[in-house]
Amino acid sequence: MSSGTVGRSSGYDVEREVRERYAEGAAACESSLCCATTYDPERLKLLPAEIIEKDYGCGDPTRYVKRGESVVDLGSGGGKACYLMAREVGADGRVIGVDFNDAMLGLARKYQAEMAEKLGYANTRFVKGRIQDLALDLDKAQAVLAGGAVSSVEDLAAFEAACDRLRREEPMIETESVDVVVSNCVLNLVKPEEKAKLFDEIFRVLRVGGRAVISDIVCDEPPTESIMNDPKLWSGCVSGAFVEGDFLRRFADAGFYGIEILERSGEPWQTIEGVEFRAMTVVAHKGKQGVCLERKQAVVYKGPWREVRDDDGHVFRRGERVAVCDKTYRLMTNEHGPYGVQVIGIDPVHEIPLEEAELYDCSRRALRHPRETKGADYDVTTEADSCCGPDGCC
Repeated sequence: MSSGTVGRSSGYDVEREVRERYAEGAAACESSLCCATTYDPERLKLLPAEIIEKDYGCGDPTRYVKRGESVVDLGSGGGKACYLMAREVGADGRVIGVDFNDAMLGLARKYQAEMAEKLGYANTRFVKGRIQDLALDLDKAQAVLAGGAVSSVEDLAAFEAACDRLRREEPMIETESVDVVVSNCVLNLVKPEEKAKLFDEIFRVLRVGGRAVISDIVCDEPPTESIMNDPKLWSGCVSGAFVEGDFLRRFADAGFYGIEILERSGEPWQTIEGVEFRAMTVVAHKGKQGVCLERKQAVVYKGPWREVRDDDGHVFRRGERVAVCDKTYRLMTNEHGPYGVQVIGIDPVHEIPLEEAELYDCSRRALRHPRETKGADYDVTTEADSCCGPDGCC
């Protein structure tokens, strides 16, 4: 376990503090909630002024979604990010906002019809849930409670069983159902003891090939005890901030790959007792799990470093043909993936069909001899292609 806020718990009800603070933020603009973020004014023109005014965040992950994608926004608040993404993903995409604050949900839902009319289509949905428990729809759980008061331990056990059934049979966000999970300055608000579950949930709901783009507050060293014990700082996105390295490690622990810092503010947003707090946006990809098959492929790391080591300990030395399994080959050569600009992919001359491919031991490191990709009996001789054009040679 690394240093930071891991396992450190406050002595008060974090969820209640957050719920009450953001309910106040939904009623009236509270400028002290999170740090200012610059948006392209053109993108904001479509949004109601009230939503812009009562938005709280520290980054803009909405810029990283694409046409046709399905997106979940964790801690969607008044709906600003959801409505921006509704336009980006278009009529063929969809956006689900998750929040557990009734006041914020009310604000977001208030403008759904108006935004659908402006966009020309309706592709947003706002659901009540805790972001560390994306399977449980709290509106449905509330309906269970309304059916009979919980006044005994036995009643409580029956309610918990009903919630488990809802998670299993009517999940709010189904497993592997979305392309992108975004969040803007909300993960830090989750209790320390539930943060691991939070990252597991993000991983669960993403499809293979999906990604998380998360903006949040990070700190350069663990918050002090006095910071941790200040409820106002908790609800103000300070006490629950991730130590920078711990923030990225949590994605890796959940199973993500290609984890990368997209943005990190230079100047601290706040400095308290010598601890610097600033905004960071991270992208992390899902999809390295699965069987490893041998199809005689290789990748060449282009540089500039002498060598790099991936999250699983594989070493890629500059200029060397490294043997990789089919899954790794596809991950590393995907031009839209995290490694595509760093490596050169070398396919075998004769493709091996997937159904004929043997298992590949990815734990070993081996170079790929050119004869493995060309074939032992490869003896082709060709004339040199002309590389001269109208402007000169080569």
